[in-house]
Amino acid sequence: MIDKTWGSAADAVADIPDGASLAVGGFGLSGNPIALIEALLAQGTSDLSIVSNNCGVDDWGLGVLLNAKRIRKMTSSYVGENKEFERQFLTGELELELTPQGTLAEKLRAGGSGIAAFYTQTGVGTQVAEGGLPRKYAADGSIAVASPAKDVRRFDMSGAAREYVLEEAIVTDFALVHALRGDRHGNLVFNKAARNFNPLAAMAGRVCIAQVEELVEPGELNPDSIHLPGIYVHRIVEVGSDIEKRIERRTVSVSQAASREMPEGA
Repeated sequence: MIDKTWGSAADAVADIPDGASLAVGGFGLSGNPIALIEALLAQGTSDLSIVSNNCGVDDWGLGVLLNAKRIRKMTSSYVGENKEFERQFLTGELELELTPQGTLAEKLRAGGSGIAAFYTQTGVGTQVAEGGLPRKYAADGSIAVASPAKDVRRFDMSGAAREYVLEEAIVTDFALVHALRGDRHGNLVFNKAARNFNPLAAMAGRVCIAQVEELVEPGELNPDSIHLPGIYVHRIVEVGSDIEKRIERRTVSVSQAASREMPEGA
């Protein structure tokens, strides 16, 4: 039997070297593989190039690696909740390849599917296609590295000719993902919003490492319920259901807030 389980998060990430590229699951703070991220932080790996929808917040998710100056480059679609990210980018300490969210998702999926590149309408007529987006600033605030222009072609779709921009697929050295449940063969089931960029990141990594809240035996998962087949997963670590999960921004309705007010004299 193929048993892909590893004893600990530290063991599972131990061979990730300095300078590696990583695809990391998560959307905001939902579905962050925090145990694997913290193990990577503890072992001191640096100069990382990371592909993820966002970079966590200042003290959680990928933000812990960012604060420790372990990340050289981020490829992301959203960076608005991390002040340290903004500071490092504007001071020239961090390179950023800003990518439309749907395009980023498809670049990861294409990489995992053996598709080298694809054409999309997203970004046509903007700096995404025309080039010139700042990727890295110099210390004096000038642009040190700018995005290149991309190939744009016209295709007939649904009886109309439209322009499309060429986007290359993403394949990384490793992938780090979080799932609700997995078996020893690496088949994974994600919980609700955690099924965001996690399956796509897993597909894009040459070596995919998954942390799961519950590890079960092969055959216990309903085949129709599996979200990601084990062919994409190489290592699996059980982290338990009590692993900390943070809420990025808690909001309640006016009625809920009023109902929670303490009565006089309580």
